Amino acid sequence: MLSITFTCLALLSFRLALALNTDCAPGGNFDLTGWNLQLSTGDPGKPDTIPGSQLAGCKGYQDKSTFYTDSKDGALVMKVIGSPASTGCVTTKNSKHCRTELREIKPSSWDPNAKTNRLNATIQVTKADDSNYGTVIGQIHIDDSISTKPVCELYYNKAGVITMGVEKTRAGGSSIYTQVGNVPVGTKFDYAIIYEKNVLGVTINGGKLKTLSTNELDAPKSYFKVGNYNQGDSASEVRFYAIETKH
Repeated sequence: MLSITFTCLALLSFRLALALNTDCAPGGNFDLTGWNLQLSTGDPGKPDTIPGSQLAGCKGYQDKSTFYTDSKDGALVMKVIGSPASTGCVTTKNSKHCRTELREIKPSSWDPNAKTNRLNATIQVTKADDSNYGTVIGQIHIDDSISTKPVCELYYNKAGVITMGVEKTRAGGSSIYTQVGNVPVGTKFDYAIIYEKNVLGVTINGGKLKTLSTNELDAPKSYFKVGNYNQGDSASEVRFYAIETKH
């Protein structure tokens, strides 16, 4: 029962009182060895990707325009300059939008029927893009061998509205959108996305778990993504203070 699994909502509130080192690259403050970083530079359909081995450690990869440690509080800052039309930024093969986003690679995919699959993050959106639902700050994506579509995407817009979009089918293009929270722009908050025991859910600031129908998806193998996946024409900026996956 979900009431048993999530008896202690504090377990889903992930704000950690850990000091972040302002002198380190993001990999010195966050364990990024299990992620690849997808950027909005490179060749059309083949954006630059930084492997976890290059992200790791205090001297790991960072770029002062897109992916770096804030010099004041140590936050991991992820920026996107806008859309391909407005800026010429590069997208992945099956997307029309630019991103600075981490893609889970350890494990490279997992079974939604398993006991535990969770993404926890503490973030602050300082600038959301100008699209209706806003910037995607976290998502579950169907394994690439099955589909090019996500299971779900967590959006944050310029009004501070947090929305979860869930695909109806593996073919994509027919998402159902549900408002799951509202946090003023520039305010730090926690979120957790879970997809375990074939139940999809999200919680904001350790509140009540909101479960969402996965429609006709039929529990496909999946993986997490987290970052700043811009959906509009204007720039977006997301700051991370904690990132963790549990399997």
